[in-house]
Amino acid sequence: MIVVTGATGNVGRPLLAALSAAGADVTAVSRHPLAGDTPKGARHVQADLGKAESVRGALKGADALFLLLAGELLGGGESPEALLTVAKEAGVRKVVLLSSQIIATRPDSVSHSRLREFEDAVRGSGLEWTILRAGGFASNAFAWADSVRSDRTVLAPFGDVALPVVDPTDIAEVAAVALREEGHAGQTYELTGPIAVTPREQTAALAEVLGEQVAFVELTREAAHAHLSQFMPPGVVEGTLDILGLPLPAEQTVSPDVEKVLGRPAAPFSAWVARSLPAFK
Repeated sequence: MIVVTGATGNVGRPLLAALSAAGADVTAVSRHPLAGDTPKGARHVQADLGKAESVRGALKGADALFLLLAGELLGGGESPEALLTVAKEAGVRKVVLLSSQIIATRPDSVSHSRLREFEDAVRGSGLEWTILRAGGFASNAFAWADSVRSDRTVLAPFGDVALPVVDPTDIAEVAAVALREEGHAGQTYELTGPIAVTPREQTAALAEVLGEQVAFVELTREAAHAHLSQFMPPGVVEGTLDILGLPLPAEQTVSPDVEKVLGRPAAPFSAWVARSLPAFK
């Protein structure tokens, strides 16, 4: 059995679908109910990943565990070792952790210190492990959905700064391979899209798929800071804006790892837009 945490998110949902389609026995774990039906072959358990004991029942009989931290879980909670100990006691043999490219490119980043702790704990757990360090998600463009629906406008900073954003479904498919197949233990994969694209180019791709004009309005760093501060801590806001506006060369480099694992090129931003189009109509 494979346990998938973060099952309601942009990676968790396609991962459940990929594993179920492959005939795997899957348990989906989330703090909130799943939207829609649970995929065939999967069951759902509500549990809090920040409280290791609450996950024990879901892990019973599991062979592999997908770990995804998001929201409040990135800010603190029990030690990673507590969760991994429960996993080992339940019989888990393999763990796949979704981490971030920033762990390598900006090792002192405050915003990703929790993920750094989990990477260290996973490596020292004695379990078979695979770490997926993802770049920026294509699905971050969902933040533009309201303004695109209402005004056919995208508002974003750093309009001409390109980053190779990755389709969350590619992350999910790489995770599914690492969870189901052998040969990925001890590997750290960096997952990006196939080409670096700017917000202005993303807007053009969105307009093309919509079949309508979409205006791009470039925000100042100050305006973007004010917006992000509504839902991010100050240190996280600054770090995010630095990556978006002043990326390091490594953060703009396309990684071959999606194609290496899946045997096909990473999906372009336009493919994500086409699949997500209802959110923008």
